[in-house]
Amino acid sequence: MDRVKPLPNYLVQRYQGWQATTWEENRSWYRRLAEDGQRPRAMVISCCDSRVHVISIFGADQGEFFIHRNIANLVPPYAPDGLQHGTSAAVEYAVTALKVAHLIVVGHSLCGGVKGCHAMCSGHAPELEEKSSFVGRWMDILRPGYERIRDLPEGEQVRALEKQAVLISLENLMTFPFVSKAVDAGDMTVHGLWNDIAEGTLEQYDPAAGQFLPI
Repeated sequence: MDRVKPLPNYLVQRYQGWQATTWEENRSWYRRLAEDGQRPRAMVISCCDSRVHVISIFGADQGEFFIHRNIANLVPPYAPDGLQHGTSAAVEYAVTALKVAHLIVVGHSLCGGVKGCHAMCSGHAPELEEKSSFVGRWMDILRPGYERIRDLPEGEQVRALEKQAVLISLENLMTFPFVSKAVDAGDMTVHGLWNDIAEGTLEQYDPAAGQFLPI
């Protein structure tokens, strides 16, 4: 613990500015959030990528979204093996305890994790094949998606795989009994989105069309 250092000064200054303005001007709202507990309307599973900012995209207020972020916005299959599963735990809590009405998976363009998965699956990133690679083993979740896009023109494969990351996650979500039960009962809906960072566009998966369509 002696390697832990104080917060960088620029972050301290930003916090102090937030406390003096945003928090001070909304003091009663923050106290209400603290005292009443959270009641988010939706869970959002998005990528760790710093450019992905779902709060900004949807203009959400504090307390509105239950957000879980991981590499490439992936959801693993249901696996009650007694081991540690951060994403699965977040999904379980959102669905069974918070009882969110919507579960949204948000993918994005230029995803480094997806690019790494493509390189690994195509034999160009042997370091990710190592058992010691946490990223590589996490990206194994997306291997079925690679098999679906491997015959596309090379220039189209990575973007197609980004969208497969959303679809694979949606498919895996439905392997969780409490998710499928909530969906079948009409208590919750699931949604798949893909955001083009450069263009500021958002696409949603339309199961009837079998593709992502612009919103």
